[in-house]
Order: sequence, then structure tokens, then C-alpha cells
Amino acid sequence: MLDGLTLDQLRIFIAVAKAGSFRAAAARLGRVQSAVSHAIANLEAELRLTLFDRSAHRPELTPEGRALLADARAAVQRMDSLKARARGLGAGIELELPIALDPLFPYPLAAAALKDMHEDFPSVAVRLWEAPLAEPIAALRDKRCVLALTTVDFPDAEIEMEQLPISPPASFIAVAAPSHPLARHPGEAPPLSAQDLADHLQIVVEDRSSLTRGKDFGVFSAGTWRVSDMQTKYALIREGLGWGRLPGWWIERDLAEKRLVPVRTAAFGPDGEMIIRACLARRSDDALGPAARCLREALLRRARGKALTAM
Repeated sequence: MLDGLTLDQLRIFIAVAKAGSFRAAAARLGRVQSAVSHAIANLEAELRLTLFDRSAHRPELTPEGRALLADARAAVQRMDSLKARARGLGAGIELELPIALDPLFPYPLAAAALKDMHEDFPSVAVRLWEAPLAEPIAALRDKRCVLALTTVDFPDAEIEMEQLPISPPASFIAVAAPSHPLARHPGEAPPLSAQDLADHLQIVVEDRSSLTRGKDFGVFSAGTWRVSDMQTKYALIREGLGWGRLPGWWIERDLAEKRLVPVRTAAFGPDGEMIIRACLARRSDDALGPAARCLREALLRRARGKALTAM
């Protein structure tokens, strides 16, 4: 039975293992050496194991001690996390922050802001999922998320949209592999028309949102392949199976190294590039908690900073 095991004993065990001696551990803990030695002896009696070999000048961890050290650290960390979460609950800090993430939204910006938030609120769990097209707005409507990072401005009186000041702005670019017929369109020739695009297979992400399901946005080809996520779309376009639009931040290196080339068409904007708004969306009838407010501030601060490139 280990009912007599205490958190204080585990902290002392960890301190002795780290300091290398009972005396050094006592100094770090602000205790007398005899109290540290007594605590270790009681812990060993409770565990019915010898944790330190005391035959040498300095105590050395036994094989059993080394095996249990990681468990002791994990137990102390879990208890510290429990205490931090309990303090957070008393201060109104969220247990979890669910976030819907549009795949067109610059992931490096989202990741950097989430890192900032985690440093200030380490006890808050984050649930983050990819939500294309109008799915972030639908998730907010249904209260499946607290925040949505989106590029779709869908009018809704209950949804508050805040544009992030990204510079250079986010973009959505029509591209193809260098071997694709559309990529070989001469630079000096007139831009490709919508009819030119319609003759070639287009790769698009399927719309899962009930708000816009069944509606096509920017689909020109009679033949389309619909995929569930942006990563699959990217892989198929890179392989030369078809053409499609991809986030500018995602393919910046591919364009620079000629693994992908722009499809020159005015159908989506100059040279096939469309500027998109990166927004933070939330329900207007729900007040944000401390962690959500911290994330919002981090997004605004980071958006005003350096240019975004793929990770």
C-alpha cells in the first residue's frame, strides 16, 4: 500500500537526484539535511525499495530509483497542473479553447499566436480543427467553437468579424505543376480565359458546411476532383493531376523553386492571384475568456509583425 506517499517526498526525491547529494538538495529546498534524509528514508520504506546507493561518497540512484524518477516527475507535474487549473477556474480561465481553422488562414500566424497564448495559459487545452469555406462560421453558429480563424466573410448578425492587418496580405493563387498544359501558357500571351480553364481537371476542397453546401465558388472545370482537405489538394496538384488554387503562404517556396507555377488567368484576379481577408471571428453574444482574449491580442500583434512563410 502506498497511502502514506506524499507529494513533498516526491519533490525531495527529485531534488536529491538533480542536486547529487542530500546536502545540496537541502540547500536548494531551504531545509536541514536531516529532514531531507528522513524524507527519503520514509519514501523508500513506503515504496519498499532502495532509491539511492549510499555506499559511496555521494548518493547514487539505484536501478529502481532511476526507473521511478520519471514517474515521480510526471506525478509532480500532473499535480502542479491540477493546482494551476484549479486556480484558473477560480479566476474564470477556460478549461478548453475550441478553434475552427480555415485552411486558407496563414497557419504560421495561427501557430505563433497559439504559442504565445500557451505560454501565458499553460493549463488551457486547445482543440483545433481544419474547417474549410463556411464551416468556421457554421461552427460558431452551432457553438462548437469559441473562435474561428477564417477567410470567409459570411454576413451574420450574431457573428463579429475582425480583420487581421497582415502585411503582405494573404492570397489564394491558381497554380499547376510545371508539366501541366496550363503551366506552359506563354507569359507574353493573353491571360487564360474561364473557357481555357474548363478544359482541364480542377482539384477543389469539398464544402462540408450546411451554409454553403452544394454551391461552387471558383469552380470552372466541367471535370473536378473533390478532396477533403488542402494537403490532399496540394499533393494532387504537385503531381500534375490537375490545377487548382492554393494559399500563397503555403506554396511560396514551391513557386520560388518552380515546383509549382502560377496559372495566368484573370478569372481570379491579376495573374490568377486573389487577395483574401484573414479574420478572427467570434459570437457577438458570448464574452471571451482570458485565454481567448490573449489569443486575440497575440494574433493582432503577430499580424502586424513579419511576413508569413510556410513552416
